[in-house]
Amino acid sequence: MKLLRWLTLLALLLGVSAWSAPATPMSLVEQSAQSPEMASALRIFLGLTALSFIPAALICMTCFVRIVVVLSMLRHAIGLMESPPNVVIVTLALFLTLFSMQPVLQKLNDDAIQPYLSGRTKMAVAAEKGIEPLKEFMIRQTREQDLGLMIELANAPRPQSLADVSMLHLIPAFMLSELRTAFQVGFIIFLPFLLIDLIVASVLMALGMMMVPPSTVSVPLKLLLFVLIDGWNIVTRSLLGTIH
Repeated sequence: MKLLRWLTLLALLLGVSAWSAPATPMSLVEQSAQSPEMASALRIFLGLTALSFIPAALICMTCFVRIVVVLSMLRHAIGLMESPPNVVIVTLALFLTLFSMQPVLQKLNDDAIQPYLSGRTKMAVAAEKGIEPLKEFMIRQTREQDLGLMIELANAPRPQSLADVSMLHLIPAFMLSELRTAFQVGFIIFLPFLLIDLIVASVLMALGMMMVPPSTVSVPLKLLLFVLIDGWNIVTRSLLGTIH
């Protein structure tokens, strides 16, 4: 638990402060009585270390997994294997994630990052305050069954409050819930496109055009339908509407 809090603090606090002009030296450096040059070097080193943890935090502690899985399933439902390309899907998922996480990130910045950068609070206190909004967001998205499963597998006592929930149990439960929600949304998206595939295949079979691949006809029809109903707006609204 202490290691997880330390890594989270590195990603959320040191990753920002490493590239900003520090108002005061780090408490860690103050305690070790290092010179200002060493403090700056240590800050940059820890900041670079924190940057390597940011992708894992993005996947494990945000709704990025839900969004990118749904967008990938949408591409397969339409029948396009390489369009939009992966870089477009990942980039769109990233910015939709930042948009949906904006209230959480704003609270984290106000309660933890800015007080730490201005020297009003120490690293340990900033870490505790920075964890709280993320934990609240993750618990809102996590099913009770998934969290109970992880607690049961760990043979841990049942938590009585939010503070008792361990991040070691919450993170895998949160990811399981995200995958479940993504597959539910993806299933609903697949249904109308599957219906078009069945209708096209039946029509071609009735016309005796058995040598014509159904995808040759169904893909343009699905693209036309998706554009006419403004599908991207519908999918985006549905995705963001599932985030509590």
